[in-house]
Amino acid sequence: MKLPSATALVAGGASGLGEATARALVAAGANAIIFDLNAERGQALAQELGTATRFVAGSVTDEAAVQAAIDRARNEFGSLRLAVNCAGVATPGRILSRFGPLPLDQFARVIEINLIGTFNILRLAAAAMQGNEPTEQGERGVIINTASIAAYEGQVGQVAYAASKGGVVSLTLAAARDLAQWGIRVVTIAPGLFDTPLLVGLSETARQSLAQQIPFPSRLGATSEFAALVQHIVANPMLNGEVIRLDGALRMGPR
Repeated sequence: MKLPSATALVAGGASGLGEATARALVAAGANAIIFDLNAERGQALAQELGTATRFVAGSVTDEAAVQAAIDRARNEFGSLRLAVNCAGVATPGRILSRFGPLPLDQFARVIEINLIGTFNILRLAAAAMQGNEPTEQGERGVIINTASIAAYEGQVGQVAYAASKGGVVSLTLAAARDLAQWGIRVVTIAPGLFDTPLLVGLSETARQSLAQQIPFPSRLGATSEFAALVQHIVANPMLNGEVIRLDGALRMGPR
């Protein structure tokens, strides 16, 4: 699928991986709907990126808000061709701690945002893409999800996060098979350690320690590198039903 003039919905698009993706897509000639809870940051980014960009406030778990974002894409730009799921939380917590067992609502909130929210975007975006005119290759849309290498190597304190991202990994192939008849591709990126707001609270020493764990390149990933992979997935029609690790050969230890 070609990016120029295509319209993308970027969930979690006001910061981190989502912001980098929105910037890259607009730079490549696409229109972008930035969907995020952070209205101040989202509106500022949309204004900065110009007339090809709109901001819609909302949570990925809110069906009405997601539908409003999709409707805006279709009403203002004609159709929705791409959806990128970058929204998520990484609330830590051990199953057992000095405070007792992990609160069930804390576990459920991570699952709701990371897994159910991802599926909410996927299903509503697919419904919108179903009515698109197919390209010469029969393609109507592309949906890109964000998992994590924690889906494979969840560390101590990541039980909820690992479970949520493992769910995203597991639904990828099934979703691609479900949507194949409509010419809609589904691909998931599983990033390693990236320089995003999730790591903002760490000291420089801690950040360097994390970077040294990565075989090559021995540094935190740049958000622009995630965005570059999004662009390649869009352009390469044979990428479908796949989970791509983007981690510099990192395999996380238990801690």
